[in-house]
Amino acid sequence: MVDKPLILITNDDGIDSPGLHAAAEAVTDLAELLIVAPTSQRTGAGRSYPPVHDKNIYPVEILLNGQLQPGFKAEFSPAQAVIAAVLELTQRPIDLCISGVNFGENLGSTVTSSGTVGAAIEAACFNIPALAVSLETPNEFHTRYSSEIDFSTAAYFTRRFAQQILHQGLPLRVDFLKIDVPATATPQTPWRVSPLSRQRYWHPVRQQDDQQKIGYQAMVDYNTLEPESDVHTFAVDRQVAVTPMTIDMSAPVAAADVTRFLNGKRQ
Repeated sequence: MVDKPLILITNDDGIDSPGLHAAAEAVTDLAELLIVAPTSQRTGAGRSYPPVHDKNIYPVEILLNGQLQPGFKAEFSPAQAVIAAVLELTQRPIDLCISGVNFGENLGSTVTSSGTVGAAIEAACFNIPALAVSLETPNEFHTRYSSEIDFSTAAYFTRRFAQQILHQGLPLRVDFLKIDVPATATPQTPWRVSPLSRQRYWHPVRQQDDQQKIGYQAMVDYNTLEPESDVHTFAVDRQVAVTPMTIDMSAPVAAADVTRFLNGKRQ
């Protein structure tokens, strides 16, 4: 008998997040699930490895599709959750990591601060194909749960791309896919492969109610926005942005050209 594939489900919003549960419910019948997530909010954690004082990993039960599903939580970052899953919680190879569904979109040059993306990067560094899935939500829900958020469309696209990856893997030279779903999207909304915008999408701002605190808000410079980018697909066309990503952050330039430049020989 061939074992089912193994899918790791994690996030940066915490083990109790409705987005995490929606992602897990979407793929329950596709694979065996290993659910490992931070105990509480780790939004903005990126791929960080913060010091962990309580190193215990606690078993939990999560109600998915009317049945209790085992999972695990600990006081760690999303990236550390992936490490714990690989090194501590399974002896089986993990066939796919799904990070999300996140409260709030992750777009443009600010994606490296995202814990959702950070977990996908960590998985990719273990040669595990990954999805980082995010849903557009109002800022006030980015750090607290809400039953007002409908994750069904994001769950639909999570399942769609998870099935494809389990069937044939990722394209050559792609380590993970970043999926951003507009709040207005439905399962019929088109999706488009869109490279990462160089624009900052989330901008730091001083909070109006407390000038000593720094908040953030989405701002797009439509005059300079790249027409094929993830920000354009998401914010202008209101389509699902699918961004193929890699852990190779090397600049796409010839090494010889950089060597000449650093030697003072400009072209």
